[in-house]
Amino acid sequence: MPITTTWYYPWLFAMGLNAVLLSTLWISPKKLLTPVGILNAWLLGVIVWATLGWQGYAVVVFYFIFGSAVTRVGLAEKEAAGIAEERSGARGAGNVWGSALVATICALATIFVSEPINNLLLLGYVASFSTKLSDTTATEIGKAYGKRTFLITTLQPVPRGTEGAVSLEGTLAGIAASVAIASLGWAVGMISLLGVVWCVIAAFVATTIESLIGATIEDKIPWLTHDLVNILNTLIGAVVAIFIAWVYQLTVIS
Repeated sequence: MPITTTWYYPWLFAMGLNAVLLSTLWISPKKLLTPVGILNAWLLGVIVWATLGWQGYAVVVFYFIFGSAVTRVGLAEKEAAGIAEERSGARGAGNVWGSALVATICALATIFVSEPINNLLLLGYVASFSTKLSDTTATEIGKAYGKRTFLITTLQPVPRGTEGAVSLEGTLAGIAASVAIASLGWAVGMISLLGVVWCVIAAFVATTIESLIGATIEDKIPWLTHDLVNILNTLIGAVVAIFIAWVYQLTVIS
């Protein structure tokens, strides 16, 4: 995005748009965001719209709506079992940036670069959300419908909701979610059809690594919070997708 003398127009529009949209969440009886979460989501929305336009905004809104919906699947049962998300799934500031910090960095960086780096950053943006939505969906569907849940490091059966646990139902749902949001990224022109493949592969790799972290070290390192693990998860997804695309481009050129 070239910087012009009217560079601030998209920012002003984004401020007003997000203020209007998020005010509806403020008064909504179903609290999808905490008050602090709403303020941070406003900042996220402003940055995304101002840097990536409606296309990037569509991706983050899809993530928020789908991610919030899947969190509430089987909520009563998950709350009764003590494995539901805090605040019945309402997102706070940590949730917002744990999910979207990497994507926000990719979006801001597009201001200062041109193709082909810009295209790689757009891929990283979509891949980070593909990764997070895949992780969220796999976790929540696994908690609600996982018939057999295994610890990823030992493949021994463990209760639903155990850190590092995986299930067939959750894994398949997570893959489907990554396909859905990556396809949206393609439909709005942010990535190529091949980029959808890279995002899905990257999301699977990153969520697998995230499960390994959860099963081995997350509870053993005090500073390794769940929000930080989410940031690492999305970073891995973005980096893997960019790396695959970069290697593929080098292969095609040579």
